[in-house]
Amino acid sequence: MSTWLKSCLLLVCLWLPFQSQAAEAPFPPQKSFAGQNLVLNGVGVRPKLFLKLYLAGLYLPAKAKDANAILMGRTPMAMRLQINSSMISSADMEEAVRNGFTQSAGNKAAALKPRIDQLVAIFKEEIKVGDLYDFVYVGGSTQIFKNGRKTATIAGDDFKQALFGIWLGNQPVHQGLKQQLLKG
Repeated sequence: MSTWLKSCLLLVCLWLPFQSQAAEAPFPPQKSFAGQNLVLNGVGVRPKLFLKLYLAGLYLPAKAKDANAILMGRTPMAMRLQINSSMISSADMEEAVRNGFTQSAGNKAAALKPRIDQLVAIFKEEIKVGDLYDFVYVGGSTQIFKNGRKTATIAGDDFKQALFGIWLGNQPVHQGLKQQLLKG
C-alpha cells in the first residue's frame, strides 16, 4: 500500500469520529406518540461503512418479535429516528427513502409514488445531527414529525406497511438493525 493511501486512510479514521455522534438517543421505555402510549420494542443503529448514520427505535402497544404481524397489524406503532451523522444530506435521505420503498414494496412502489414523494418532500429541509423524525401510524394514516413538529399525514395501510417494511420487511435496509428493533 502506498504511503499516500496509508496517509489518506489514517486521516479518514481520525476524521470520522467527529462526523458521527455516538451519544444515546432519546428512546425512553414508554412514550406517547400522537396520543398513543407505546412501549419501546428495540433500538438499533443504521451503520454504513464506518458511520453510524442514525439510531432507530420501534415503539408498539406491546412487545413483539414477529415482523410480519407488526407490518400487517392495524394497531398504533411508531418508528423514531435520530440522525447521528453530519454526512446525511437531503439528497442522501431522498435516495435512501426511494431505494427503501423499492426494496420494501417491490412492484407496488409505483402505486405509492405520490405518497412517497410527499414523504421525500419532508427531507428537503436541512438535516442536522440530532434531528428526530417520528413516523407514527394510527387509524389508517402515518403522521410524520420532525423534532416534535408535525410535517405531514400520509394515508393508507399500504403506505404504512411499505414504510415500516424498510426496516422490518423481507429485504430490510440492514438485517442487523431489523434484529435489534425486533428484540421485543
